Amino acid sequence: MSGKTPKLRGRGRGTEGRVRKLRSRARAQRARALLFAGAAVLVTALGVTLYLTDALRGLELGSVDQRFSIRPDAPQPKEVSVVAVDDKTFDELKLQWPFPRGRHAAVIDRLRRDGARVIVVDLQFTEESDSIEDDNALYEAVTRVPRIALAATEADADGNTRVFGGGTALEQSGARVGMGLFPNDRGGIIRRMHHTDQRVVTLPVVAAGLMRGRSVARSELGGSSAWIDFRGPPGAIETHSYSDVLQNQFARGTFRDRVVVVGPSALSLQDVHPTSTTGEGLMSGAEIQASAAWTALHGFPLQSSPRWVGALIVLLMALAAPLAFYVLDGRFAGGLLLALGAVYAVVAQLLFNAGTIVPLLYPLAALLIGLVVALGVMIATGAFERERVRDLFSRFVPESVVREVLAKIDDDLRLGGERRIATVLFSDLRGFTTYADTRTPDEVIGVLNRYLTAMSDVILDHGGTLVAYMGDGIMAVFGAPIEEEDHADRAFAAAREMTGPALESFNAWMREAGVGPGFKMGVGLNSGAVMSGNVGSQRRLEYTAIGDTTNTAARLESMTKGTPFSVFVSASTRSMLRDVPDDLVHVDHMEIRGKQERISVWGLLGAGVEAPPVAEAQQPAQVAEQSDPEAEGPPAVTA
Repeated sequence: MSGKTPKLRGRGRGTEGRVRKLRSRARAQRARALLFAGAAVLVTALGVTLYLTDALRGLELGSVDQRFSIRPDAPQPKEVSVVAVDDKTFDELKLQWPFPRGRHAAVIDRLRRDGARVIVVDLQFTEESDSIEDDNALYEAVTRVPRIALAATEADADGNTRVFGGGTALEQSGARVGMGLFPNDRGGIIRRMHHTDQRVVTLPVVAAGLMRGRSVARSELGGSSAWIDFRGPPGAIETHSYSDVLQNQFARGTFRDRVVVVGPSALSLQDVHPTSTTGEGLMSGAEIQASAAWTALHGFPLQSSPRWVGALIVLLMALAAPLAFYVLDGRFAGGLLLALGAVYAVVAQLLFNAGTIVPLLYPLAALLIGLVVALGVMIATGAFERERVRDLFSRFVPESVVREVLAKIDDDLRLGGERRIATVLFSDLRGFTTYADTRTPDEVIGVLNRYLTAMSDVILDHGGTLVAYMGDGIMAVFGAPIEEEDHADRAFAAAREMTGPALESFNAWMREAGVGPGFKMGVGLNSGAVMSGNVGSQRRLEYTAIGDTTNTAARLESMTKGTPFSVFVSASTRSMLRDVPDDLVHVDHMEIRGKQERISVWGLLGAGVEAPPVAEAQQPAQVAEQSDPEAEGPPAVTA
């Protein structure tokens, strides 16, 4: 460049380009933010809706069963026991069901005499049997027990049952009646208990009230029903065979101060059920009653978290994925979210072990849905952004290397810094400042765009990367960002074509268009190590190549002024040429500002130009270097 006017125009034009890039980048960032915000709203709405509508109820209940199976085994309760009418009982007694009620009376007496605090009989005594003597024996045995509860399964609208015929007979017996039914989930699984059923307090609640000497309030359940805190799988409650108790084959004090539930456990009696802890097995109704009584006796220790807490957890988990993918690197975000899911599952289990049930499947489902949606948004925005970068880079490098460049770009769309052995090219028009001062802005910009287009095509056609336009000056690099072994040959061929056929064609166009007689130009080539890569912020990225090699190339271009040469080539570039042409002649060892030692400079002879004596070639260059105010350093080299 021969003056400052083109630079000012070039800078203004570059500023406009940078503003457009900033606006484009800002629009892309806003679009990305809106997409992730929309994803967050969608996932949150879906997750909370699933939770509030109990859409995954069956799976969520199954997760509670799994938490029971993972929870460490609890010690066998000391407050409750079961006397089971089991297969052993049938084998030893040789009796048909239902057993004579005299046998039940004998078992009740044995338990009372051994010190049972509360006796719960999970059998039906709503009708008279065939033996009045056995019925009376049972009734008398019941009256002798201060705290006894009998089971019922039906009641009238006023909560009255038919146990012992109801009415006065039941009242005089001193027995309490409890409803022996449990709510069933899908598949007949028993997980919860009610306080009252058909206006009758349930059997385990009655038993707990008798045990502690005061009634269990409905509010203690924490809701309309409560989780049964099963102590473990079937057999976790101490169980004795009915026949052993009947035959007095148990150690004295076995049942002292306990709630003892008497009931069937043999499969033939069909009072066995799946529960939270049975897995593929079944638990006897008597043990379920004992587990529920233990739960009520201990104040219903297993409670669900409040509904709003579950909704909040779902909301936060739904937001986690969109937020993570918006803020963090995609791979790191994915790993972090998987870790979050695992940590939450562990926390949910620990809370369960401590007595609090938080939703598990709903938050994890929200997290998974968010992960899929956010991943989709990231892929979509990434594809869009890479296409934008592809479009941007295709203006600087040949299309054949764009794909290789994009493969090296990281998730921030940065091309990592690399040290390359490359050839740097600087070019400049001679006399453009004077020309620009005598022409209208439209003519100047039109001529400049025509010139830059012609020269850029030459550079790209030879595999170069356009780094910067500096008014009428051009900076390009060969061998970066994609490594090329023949970078020096490519750069030299581009310089020959730029100063030869391309310039001649451009000057011919100027004369035909009547916008001037044409120009001369200078080109400097230097090869060596450069540091190249994308630099800048997320709002604006530029590809650059920096280092002493770049500075020297800029100096060489400036030193062509006042010489018969249009192209100056450093010795390093010449040494890397595979075929050194005959018209590349040695000029001299010249001083380069900023370097302590002279460098060997070679020049490309143009058509009809003979190599002048060395002194003639060097002197104008030195004068130009000393007088040119821009020779203090190379121009900015980022684009």
